[in-house]
Amino acid sequence: METKQILERRVNLDYSSGMPVDPEVFEAMKPYFIEKYGNPSSLHYLGAEARKALEDAYVEVGGLIGVELPDREICFTSGATESNNLAIKGVALRNRKKGDHVVISAIEHISVINTTKYLQRLGFRVTKVPVDSYGTVDVKVFESSLTQGTVLASITYANNEIGTIQPIKEIGRIAKEKGIPLHVDGTAAVGKVPINVDEEHIDLLTVSSNDMYGPKGVGALYIREGTLVEPIIHGGGQQRGLRSGSENMPGIVGIGKASELTKSRMPEERKYLETLRDRLSKGILNSAGEIYLHGHPTHRLPSNTVVRIFGVEGESVIMELDRRGVAASTGSACASKNLEPSHVLAAIGLNEIERHGVIQFTLSRLNTKEHVDYVLSVLPEITKKLRDLSPVWKFRDRLPELYKPHQHESHE
Repeated sequence: METKQILERRVNLDYSSGMPVDPEVFEAMKPYFIEKYGNPSSLHYLGAEARKALEDAYVEVGGLIGVELPDREICFTSGATESNNLAIKGVALRNRKKGDHVVISAIEHISVINTTKYLQRLGFRVTKVPVDSYGTVDVKVFESSLTQGTVLASITYANNEIGTIQPIKEIGRIAKEKGIPLHVDGTAAVGKVPINVDEEHIDLLTVSSNDMYGPKGVGALYIREGTLVEPIIHGGGQQRGLRSGSENMPGIVGIGKASELTKSRMPEERKYLETLRDRLSKGILNSAGEIYLHGHPTHRLPSNTVVRIFGVEGESVIMELDRRGVAASTGSACASKNLEPSHVLAAIGLNEIERHGVIQFTLSRLNTKEHVDYVLSVLPEITKKLRDLSPVWKFRDRLPELYKPHQHESHE
């Protein structure tokens, strides 16, 4: 039966790991591989054609996030990781004479955490602001963490694992009042929820192409005019000297087109995804006892559902789902490339056993009600099968401290 299901049904609920390129985006990119192959730095007609495409992409990406001066405030990169590196290293190194302190949250993406670890090796001090059990940054602690020596704060807009959206406008207001540049990693949020860099007092914003149906290997960094940034790639001085190297024109055209399409589709798509997400969440929580939702119950991404199934291993659930043609992911140790437990799940207060039962589902506009219902039809059987084999589940009454729900959790 399971082999037949695999052959007949494929359901992807792991779009956080990668999205397909929108057909309209692909069509927009195609001419720039073969026909329109000019370099924007060239002075002839081929260069002019490429420069026009580059300028259009600045406008399209800027328009998605409320940028008024896109040709002076957008820089294209190889992706979100490079954008985070440029923002954090660039601001910290350029302003080192003013201070040596950087503030981040405890649930930043690993590309932010490892970049600040690099800064620590150079002598910088890094403060991690804690989050509550929903994964929300403590704004008061954030404010108290800022000092006269703080040269940068970096807070993610929405966490890529649990989907919690941060109070960025309030955080941005505090940073602005203290004269500290705020970098926001918008990878998981841009294109899914409305973002305006001026209204939310954001000085630097990371944008990922593939997270909004654009090509992989392309990203952007918004840098508010007047924010001092040290380049981390040196060369011919392209993109106002911030990111040298011949521009990846097919990719840049792709992220531009993806931004244009995303801006027009976002309101309708957001409502659609929220409907699917809520159907999935409620169905899973009601499918068996001792299943809990993580992340903020309302201030969360429309595409994200993260649940904890007590008494099972997340990897085992993922493998059983895969046998039935369903792709999902888990935040537990063996799902990570570096085999370390999820720092995000630890930050929201989950112990080691709890972290191993977390499953993440991420939706896209390609998903349907039928996809969700299929997952809901197979998950109870998987849960029962794995719990029957689990010593943690069998002896749960003897270990109440391991499965006691957090106060905010509910499966009603």
